Amino acid sequence: MNRDCRVGIGYDIHPLVEGRPLVLGGVEVPFSKGLYGHSDADVLIHALCDAILGALGEGDIGEHFPDDDERYEGVSSLELLRKVAGILAARGLRLVNADCIVHAEEPKISPFKNDMRERIAEVLGVDKSLVSVKATRGEGLGPIGEGSAIAAQAVVLIEAMNDNARGA
Repeated sequence: MNRDCRVGIGYDIHPLVEGRPLVLGGVEVPFSKGLYGHSDADVLIHALCDAILGALGEGDIGEHFPDDDERYEGVSSLELLRKVAGILAARGLRLVNADCIVHAEEPKISPFKNDMRERIAEVLGVDKSLVSVKATRGEGLGPIGEGSAIAAQAVVLIEAMNDNARGA
C-alpha cells in the first residue's frame, strides 16, 4: 500500500506584556502577563497552524492571516486553526498526529495541557489521543528563560484520506 504522508514543522515566539490575557492552546491560563500579537497571540496554535500549512506546502500563518488584516485583530487563534483544518480537509488530507511543545519559564503549563489537547483535537476533528502537548522551561537562558517570552513548536504528520488526494 502506497501512503501519501507528509510532515510539517512549526515554530512561534511572542513577547510577554502586561494587560493581555495569556492564551495557550486555546486555553486562558491565569498569569500576570499575556502574549503580544495581532490576534490572541497563542504561540501554540500558531506553531500548529504553521506545521499543518507546511505539510500542505501552503506557506505559513502570516501568508494566510496577515497581521495587517483587521479581520484577524484580537481573533481567537482557534478560529485560525479551524480555517487551516478546512484547507486540510479540502485537500483530502487528515491529521495522523500532532506533537507540540510550549517553551515557558512560567507559568507552569502542566495543569492546562489536557484542556489544550481537548480544544485542539475538537477543532481538528480528531481524537485527543492524536494530539500531544508538552512543556519545558528555558532554565534561565535567553528571552524564554528570562521570562520575557513564550515559544512553541509543533510537528504534524498528515495523510491522504483516500487515493484521490495523492499529489494534492
